[in-house]
Amino acid sequence: MTVDQSSHMLTIATRDLFSELDKSVKPVAPMQFWMVLRKKYPQFGQLHNGVFLQQDAEECWTQILYTLSQSLRSSGSSSENADAVKALFGVELVSRVHCQESNEESSETESVYSLKCHISHEVNHLHEGLKHGLKSELEKASPSLGRTAIYLKDSRINGLPRYLTVQFVRFFWKRESNQKAKILRKVDYPLELDVYDLCSEDLRKKLDAPRQILRIEEGKKFGLKTNGKSSGPNDNDVKMSDAEGTSNGGGEPSTSTEEGKRETQMTGIYDLVAVLTHKGRSADSGHYVAWVKQESGKWIEYDDENPLPQREEDITKLSGGGDWHMAYIIMYKARTVPVPVRM
Repeated sequence: MTVDQSSHMLTIATRDLFSELDKSVKPVAPMQFWMVLRKKYPQFGQLHNGVFLQQDAEECWTQILYTLSQSLRSSGSSSENADAVKALFGVELVSRVHCQESNEESSETESVYSLKCHISHEVNHLHEGLKHGLKSELEKASPSLGRTAIYLKDSRINGLPRYLTVQFVRFFWKRESNQKAKILRKVDYPLELDVYDLCSEDLRKKLDAPRQILRIEEGKKFGLKTNGKSSGPNDNDVKMSDAEGTSNGGGEPSTSTEEGKRETQMTGIYDLVAVLTHKGRSADSGHYVAWVKQESGKWIEYDDENPLPQREEDITKLSGGGDWHMAYIIMYKARTVPVPVRM
């Protein structure tokens, strides 16, 4: 398999951009990256009266990840590197597709780079929106009916990434005015997200033991004693490592090649580490700003070349409801536990 030159160039440009960001203490203008991105995806270079049109951030994010994934797979990289993008950001979904009219039923699997939080008058919190986002209606041909019919698609998470990306579906096409519109409704999101009840039964079984280990370890921090009668591994039977390695989706560990590192397991619990907000009432204009949690635990607002420290309690206030910044894309980092070693 060969990768087209534009995909390879975008991969190189992404690498160079992050390298420059790591080395520089001054603002970085990603001009080379933008030139290559617009060559690979011309829609991001659309002009109106000589000015670049604002594009959708989630579409840009997804296209970049897709290109990086395909480029790594096609470059002859090791299987570990080739699957790196999927392990870091890919969400495996398993879906039941059912037609109530004909009673036909099938199952589907797919990999996506973000979960959707659908917004309606019933949705006040991220978790509600995610549940709505995992259900949808499809119109497709029914073999038994000999015509198109409505199918209900009910999805569950079957594999989890190291970083979970969520898009608030705030932009939609308004038919009556024939233009794109923005939903301003406030939708709260937590600093800690537990997706256990959104997972398939198979994945839940894999998560049960790591979640019990996490409860034991976090209980120790608060001076709580465990009785050893839980369904997870007994506290006296395992030895934990403080080092964190890598894990794949699905709750099962994968080997870490770094010396001194240990395999880890997913728990289905995530901590908020980044928020991308959109400010403005229009879907075709406005301003994107990033809010990122540092390794120190402090939050920084990145508004172009102006980084400003922020309080954690102010980050969850970016939930919408007016003209202020409102979350459009948020990212969570998996809370993992080391694989237990039997003594």
